[in-house]
Order: sequence, then structure tokens, then C-alpha cells
Amino acid sequence: MSDTQPQTEALTGKIPVTVLTGYLGAGKTTLLNRILTENHGKRYAVVVNEFGEVGIDNDLVVGADEEVFEMNNGCICCTVRGDLIRIMDGLMKRRGKFDAVIVETTGLADPAPVAQTFFMDQDVADAARLDAVVTVADAKWLVERLKDAPEAKNQIAFADVILLNKVDLVSEAELADVEARIRTINPYARLHRTTKCDVEIAQVLERNAFDLERIIELEPDFLEEGHHHHHDEEMQSIAITLDGEVDPEKFLPWISELTQVQGPDILRCKGIVAFPDEPKRFVFQGIHMILDGDVQGDWKAGEPRRSRVVFIGRNLDEAAIREGFLACAA
Repeated sequence: MSDTQPQTEALTGKIPVTVLTGYLGAGKTTLLNRILTENHGKRYAVVVNEFGEVGIDNDLVVGADEEVFEMNNGCICCTVRGDLIRIMDGLMKRRGKFDAVIVETTGLADPAPVAQTFFMDQDVADAARLDAVVTVADAKWLVERLKDAPEAKNQIAFADVILLNKVDLVSEAELADVEARIRTINPYARLHRTTKCDVEIAQVLERNAFDLERIIELEPDFLEEGHHHHHDEEMQSIAITLDGEVDPEKFLPWISELTQVQGPDILRCKGIVAFPDEPKRFVFQGIHMILDGDVQGDWKAGEPRRSRVVFIGRNLDEAAIREGFLACAA
């Protein structure tokens, strides 16, 4: 785990939140129980959302010095924001009793409304930061689920980290096939092959995956051109690089309008851009119509001030988006 992590927390003063998602039976509960029982010296508050899956073992949870909160309306979707906001509110009154929060969504849920809560509700946004969306996928059944369950596809598209679980149940050829399918939907997520979710906890929690600086440190080719040639028949990923700076007075209205107009079709967007006379990078990310951006991290001496944006979504007009972004050049 990065040495800078506690300092980052101290600086922002925000509690990191991991959203844990994955289709029914993929292994989310296995992962959660692993997190709760491993000897990592951290304390997690867990928000679970019961929907007919095997529940968390509460005895385990108590023994592991964690706190579990049940969301009461069974399914995380738009109506759940109030529930989540209420729970987060309660948690913030007990700060100091835990190091981070894990929100487990039901297997039928689209992670977007949960993730958006951390930007839309001011009190929540002031107190907590979305650390990463982690998706557990079933290596044996994912390809089938992608055909008949749009939620399964959304869970892959939104992920910052994907655990491809139950790899012991499939052949190497099947594994290559399912990984290729994942990559057509989301070329950017960190992918781990697992059996019974046996992954180092540091690969899942406190990834700072929403901090683009850290993504680039972990995966230097994250925003490189060339990734976006993979195409799902309905899910697209578009990456555009501009060699140079963008004019904030053109770029900010453009990205704002694009996400307002095409928001329902834009699942995720991220980028790092250079503004003239600004020593720091402008880093932004969005979920549907919700955008969040700020200057963070200096451009390093001698580093090309290159501006890069990434969009993952459906029905996106790649040519128009490319043209729009390039027209923002300073």
C-alpha cells in the first residue's frame, strides 16, 4: 500500500468508500468476509444490501471489529440515495471508530446511483470520497450474463477494479474469451483472476482509483491512445489525446454540456487536461451527468503537457466527441 495514503487522508480529511458490486452469486459475500476476517489492522464500516443472497456472517463481522448497517429497502437504486445518505450521516457522527467504508450493492443493482451519492449530496461529499468501484465477476457465467442482463454489463463498465472470480471452474481458452469480453466493455479497469476471491486486500481497498494521478502511477498506459479500438456491440470506450493545452473557457462549457446532453449514455468519463498558465493538472471524472473536477498534482518538469479524456458509454458519437474536444485546444 502506498506510503502516501494516510497523508492523503489526513490532507483531505475524507473517509474512503469502496462500492462493491457484482452479479448474483459471483462472490461478493466471499470477498466481503475475506476483507472482514483478514488480519490487516484496519476497521471497516460495512453497508450491506440484502436481496436474497447468502447474508454476511454477522458473528464474523462482530469478531472482526467491524460494523454492519443494513439498508432497509432491499434494492440499491435511485430510491436508495436517501437510505445511503442517512447511513453515511450516522457513520460520520462516529468518525474515528473505523478507517473506511464498504458499500455492498445487490447483485441486481446498477452501481451508478450509489457512486453518484458521493458527489451529489454535499454533506456526504464533504465527509467521504469514492475510492473505487470494485466488481466481482463469475468467470464461468459472465459471458451468459452479459447477453441477458444489462446490469451485469453496467457493473463491468463502471468498475475501477474487476475480480474475475471462480477461474478454477473454466479452461484457459474460456478464461481468455471472458477477459476479451470484459476488455471490449471496459479496457481501463485493473483485472485480477481469482479463486474464492483470493486477492491481496490492498489490490481492492484504498486504490484511490478515482484519483487519476494514482491510476497513472499504477497503470502508466491508462489513458494512452490505442486502447479504444475494442468495441462491444453496444458499449464503447473512447480515448482522445490532445498534444497540448486546452482553453478552460472552451473546455469546461463543452464537457459540462456534453455530460448534460449525453449523460444517460455516458457511464463513466475521466481525464487529465492542461490549462495555460496553470502549474497543476486539471483532473475530472464523471458518472452520467455528475461531473467532479479540480486541479491536483503538478505537471512534472519536462513532462509533455498533454490533455487526455476517456469516455465509456453507449450510443456515443465518437467523431463528434473527438471534434468537440480537439476544438477546445488553447
